[in-house]
Amino acid sequence: MDKNTQLILGIVGGGFLILVVIFIAILSLLGNEEVTSSTSFGNTVAVIPVQGEIAYGESSILGSSIVTPQSVTEGIKQAEEDSSVSAIVLDVNSPGGSPVASEEIMNVVKNSSKPVVVWISDIGASGAYLVASPADKIVASPSSIVGSIGVILSLTDLSGLYQKIGVNQYAIKAGEYKDIGASYRNLTPEEAEMLQEMVDQDYEYFINQVAENRKLDVNYVRTIAEGKIYTGTQAKDLKLVDETGDREKAIESAARLGGIQGNYDVVTITPTETLSDIIKGYSANFAYALGKGIGSLLNEGSVESSVDYSIR
Repeated sequence: MDKNTQLILGIVGGGFLILVVIFIAILSLLGNEEVTSSTSFGNTVAVIPVQGEIAYGESSILGSSIVTPQSVTEGIKQAEEDSSVSAIVLDVNSPGGSPVASEEIMNVVKNSSKPVVVWISDIGASGAYLVASPADKIVASPSSIVGSIGVILSLTDLSGLYQKIGVNQYAIKAGEYKDIGASYRNLTPEEAEMLQEMVDQDYEYFINQVAENRKLDVNYVRTIAEGKIYTGTQAKDLKLVDETGDREKAIESAARLGGIQGNYDVVTITPTETLSDIIKGYSANFAYALGKGIGSLLNEGSVESSVDYSIR
């Protein structure tokens, strides 16, 4: 056998051997995938933390205890796209925060394609309760703080202090009400009426959303709202939550709502924000502050005032 023939046979034989190895590897991968799918498909509950003030434009990366709509939305999206996850638990410990951010998360919870159970540990109040309200089930710790269905607009009049320390603060404005809520003067009666109408409107919206999400009568919700806070046990009696219990009970409820029979796995989803997300959040917050013009003077020492669903 000449050298050319040996070379050709060597190439053919080597190629055949490589194909056999590749074929065996593919069969092995398919076999593992089949085993994994048969043992893990649909038997997982995803837990998503909602812990801290609900707001735009901040990030836990910077050391702040802040929950952004972006992070919760991304967490729910991951859970929905994971075929092994059958149900979601929102682990809530929050006093509320921005009405817009809270509403955004509420809508994501409402439109989730998988069952969502909320567990309220220490506190689930104001905007955080709005977030929880459309869940398939709400479980609260018996001694937790729940409710605070109300709206507050915090303003500060420092004009008297400025006079005492000799500070003359003023603004050059275009628009009669552009400095409404500024710290260097008090509100006029007309301005107070305008702001009260805004707060009342947001309050009615809050009440109606809770009534719709919890399938309760609007007038009934109005009687138990008024910014009142309740223990988890009281909230259950008032139908603001479905059950009282611990985190494990909430996870167990989610597993059964997701159709999981027997044992199940639990994973915690903690989405990380990219630098782009953080920058976009700050941009959104900055634009909102400019648009509302309520005490949000963008100079050092100014006092920011905002409408928020939170305990103050």
